[in-house]
Amino acid sequence: MKYLSEYRDGDIARGLVQTIRSVTTRCWVLMEVCGGQTHTIVRHGIDELLADSVELIHGPGCPVCVTPLVQIDRALALASRRDVIFTSFGDMLRVPGSKSDLQQVRAGGGDVRVVYSPLDALEIARSNPAREVVFFAVGFETTAPANAIESIPSWYPDGSRTLSKPPASARSTMSRQCSYELASDGSGTPRNS
Repeated sequence: MKYLSEYRDGDIARGLVQTIRSVTTRCWVLMEVCGGQTHTIVRHGIDELLADSVELIHGPGCPVCVTPLVQIDRALALASRRDVIFTSFGDMLRVPGSKSDLQQVRAGGGDVRVVYSPLDALEIARSNPAREVVFFAVGFETTAPANAIESIPSWYPDGSRTLSKPPASARSTMSRQCSYELASDGSGTPRNS
């Protein structure tokens, strides 16, 4: 990766901190909104290096970074099921759960597919009527309207709902026909709704 060695160069970092200190006439207040940025800032002590020049406020984080671990683990349990096609935006593939991530589930044989729209997931569901298709609707505020499209009844011309979308609740409702009760160990048991 270009500039990786410069990115990790302590002398350059100290010089940047000194430049920031020299141009600030009062304490600046900045909010970082990405959980990954927050982790990096705190892990490397950047917040402490800038303490007298910049006050950092940790923002809400994006949905990818702030999705609860239990929800990630539940998604991983569903993605590991042989009867499930698990669809997600690509940014969720490397988000770690307690023991693995979606990329590792896919490498282990799980049918995990990257989609660029909920409509892609809907097409996968229509093409695979014998399988349960889950759309993991986690994303940024800019993807919320697209995620909502999937739940509009007019998108189901035949009146059927073919796509599952687990909500952030203790019970993940998989479709009108089938639900999965998820145990604390992440295993799922199908039951009729």
